[in-house]
This record gives sequence, C-alpha cells and structure tokens, in this order.
Amino acid sequence: MGSQQYRGELERKRKQRVDAEKKAGEYRNKESRKRAEADKARQEAAKTSSATTAKTKLSRASQRDKEAATAGSEANRWQTKASGYAKQEADIQVKLAKAERSEAAAAEQKRKREQAAAERRAAAERAETEARFSRTEHSVGEALRELRAPKPEKLRVLLLGASSEGDLRVGREQKRIRSAVESALHRDLIELDVRPAATASDLLDGITKFRPHVVHFSGHSNEDLIVFEYENDDPHHGHAVPARAFARAIAATDEPPLLVLLNACKSAGQIDKLVQDVVPFAIGMADSIADGDAINYAAQFYASIANGQSVRSAHLAGQVALEMAGLDGAELPTLASAADVDPATAILVKPAA
Repeated sequence: MGSQQYRGELERKRKQRVDAEKKAGEYRNKESRKRAEADKARQEAAKTSSATTAKTKLSRASQRDKEAATAGSEANRWQTKASGYAKQEADIQVKLAKAERSEAAAAEQKRKREQAAAERRAAAERAETEARFSRTEHSVGEALRELRAPKPEKLRVLLLGASSEGDLRVGREQKRIRSAVESALHRDLIELDVRPAATASDLLDGITKFRPHVVHFSGHSNEDLIVFEYENDDPHHGHAVPARAFARAIAATDEPPLLVLLNACKSAGQIDKLVQDVVPFAIGMADSIADGDAINYAAQFYASIANGQSVRSAHLAGQVALEMAGLDGAELPTLASAADVDPATAILVKPAA
C-alpha cells in the first residue's frame, strides 16, 4: 500500500477512535447521572415517614443503579474499542513512515536514474558532435570502411546465456529472441546457435566453428568482467572472464563478428574498447538492468534486424519497446560504433536482389 492509502486509513482509524472515546464519555456521564439519581432516591426514602413512599423511592434507586451499571458496561465497551483503534493508529503510523521512506528512496533513485540518463544523452550528443567533426576532417574522397558482408543466405547469431546461480531468465530471453526472429520478414536469412548454460569454451567453440556475425551474451557482468558458467550441474558461482580476455576471444578468428551485444548489467563499460579494437558495433547496458527490460529489448532488437532494419534503427526500436511497455530501463541499452562505420546504414539482413 502506498503512503496516500495509509494516510486515508490513518484518518479513518483516527475518526473511529475519536467517535469511540466520545461514546465512552457519554456513557460514563450517564453512569454518573444515574448513580446520583439512585443516591438521591435512597436519601429521600430514608427521610420519609411513609412506608409506601419509602418503598417506591428504594425501587427507583434500584432501577437507577441497574441503568448506571448498564451505562458503565457500555462505557467500558466503547473505551476498549477506542484503545483498539488507538493501537491500530500506531501500527498504521509505523507503516506510513516506512512507506514514506520507501517512496522517498524510490523518488531519489528515479531522480538519479533520470540524471544519469541525461548525462548519458549529453555525453552521446557530445560524442556524436565530435565524431561528425572528425569525419568532416577527412578528405572528401575517403569512404567509410566497407563492412564484411554477412553470408548472403544467413546472418549467423551466437546466443550465449549464463546464469550459474539460476537467478536470471536467460532461457526465456533466448526463447523470446527465437520467436521474434521466426515471426520476422526475413526469418529464413538468420541462423541461431543457442547455447544456454554457456561456458568460456562455448564462446571459443562458437566463435571458431559457427563463425557468427553477431555474438549475444546474456547473464551477469560489470565494467571489467563477464560471468560464464562451469561444466557443473549444480548451482555455483560462475566463471568470471576478464573483459580483455573476452575481447581477445572475440578477435581470435579470421572473420571477427560485426556486432557484440552484451545484455548484462553495467556492460557498457566494455563496448568502447570492443569497437576500438575488435568489432564495428557493440551494445551494452549503462547500469543494472531488470530481467524483463533486458528480455524485451533483445526481442525487439532482433525482430528489427530480421525485418531488414539498420543496427541503429534496431537499437532505437528496442529502447522504444521498453518505453511503450512502461518499463524503466529504456535509457540503459547503449550503442557504440567504430569511428569509420555508420550504424544508420549498416543493415545486417538484406535479401538478395
């Protein structure tokens, strides 16, 4: 429940307590009044010389005593209710304070995310401006690097998923990617090599044997490492591969991939080095990303690639998919490219003319 709901509940309990205390006070006053009337009747009975009058007065005193006792019971009942409401008020106050702290923390986290997103956008704009100036300094006749064209019949995508402790839904992500590709316009022009519970050996084997144009990793990472699995059937701490070793593995082939997509937390810290030394394009996550955000981004990205869109358009479509789904991580996927390539013109799936 949110703080607003707790405030409403607190106000309701406060009103119930005040009403109960008022009722208790009214019955307590009634009790006092009836006991006073009973005492008065007994005094009058004692003073009269008429036996009949005395008997009447004493009967009235007895009746007033009963009424006083009934009023006292009601006063006690309402006082008990008031005490119960007061306890509930205190409990709600504690929950309200906790909710307010939680909402304040969430608001601060959102503010930091928005600030970080703004800083990333500003950095991207600066980088784009610098890249544009850098390109204009080249001679007019110098062309952008001509990328190695994918095999005409297939774009090969190596899907590596690792979650040695079982806390990530990498299988779900791979299923969503396969479904997105199979529903796309050029589904016959893409071949997937799906490797769940991927080890470092799967990376090397996939690079040299499958010769992928795209290497996709989903799992855990940070700015300095990527976590693969060991050949172990039980949950275990994963195999942390340094980012430098991962980049060397990607480059350990005569035909390096065109794109590396690291769908893992804080992996954007690795992509600049990848595009500088190994591949034309790389995508990583600027901060920690939720499982659902990562899955939705990947599914839309590959759907767009399989529909013949450019790398840049597929990246933007993945971000928009998160925004349209009401998810928070739209600004986290980050695209980097080498200085001599243009992601807006790089189309990885194009049917033969």
